Parts: sequence; C-alpha cells; structure tokens
Amino acid sequence: MQISNSLEIAGRAVSANPDRASTAMLHDSDDARIVIFRIDAGQAVPLHSSDSTVLITVVSGSGFISGPVDGVVGEHQVSTGTIATYSPGELHGMRAETGTLVIVATIAPRPGTIRAPQVA
Repeated sequence: MQISNSLEIAGRAVSANPDRASTAMLHDSDDARIVIFRIDAGQAVPLHSSDSTVLITVVSGSGFISGPVDGVVGEHQVSTGTIATYSPGELHGMRAETGTLVIVATIAPRPGTIRAPQVA
C-alpha cells in the first residue's frame, strides 16, 4: 500500500515551461496512471483525449474543466470535491483562472497499455 498527500505532492510538482501546468506522477502501472496537476492562475491544460477512461478529482481550489455534456463540448466551473469522469476518446481539459487548482487525474488503463479481449 502507498499512502500519499496530494497537496504535498502538488507543491513539489514541476513544469518544463512556466506557462504550463506542473505535474507529478503518483502512480504508474499497466492498470492505472495517477497524475497530480497543479494549475496556477492563467495556466491551462489544452483540450486533448485519451484512449483510456479518465477520472478527475478536484482536491483544492476552483477553476474550469472542459468536456462534453449531452454531446456538446463546453467549459464547466469546478471546485474542491468535484469529480468528473471521461469515457475513452472524450475531449477534456482544465484551467485555473484566479487561484491555484489542484487536480488528481486517474487514467485507466495506463495510456499505451494493450488489453487482451475479454472472453465471455
């Protein structure tokens, strides 16, 4: 078992570019990847998609996430405690407007992992 404090990890997250969100890898296996995002005011993670299921949990702050609701991609305000789920292939993105937004993203299975077909 691994026990972690997402806010402490977010505080140590780094970015290669000061205009981009900082990230830290919490867990990485074939079954799942868990990434912590620290998105400071004015920063964003542009719309993108994944072949995996993505679960986003806001652990601190407020901001906006993007994605489809009823087939229309739009931006939705989020705050601490919000959880959003994205099916494989759905567009998603995140941004902080005025403060710092900390998000834990769980991606399952890890991108690039090939799953054997299920036999009924």
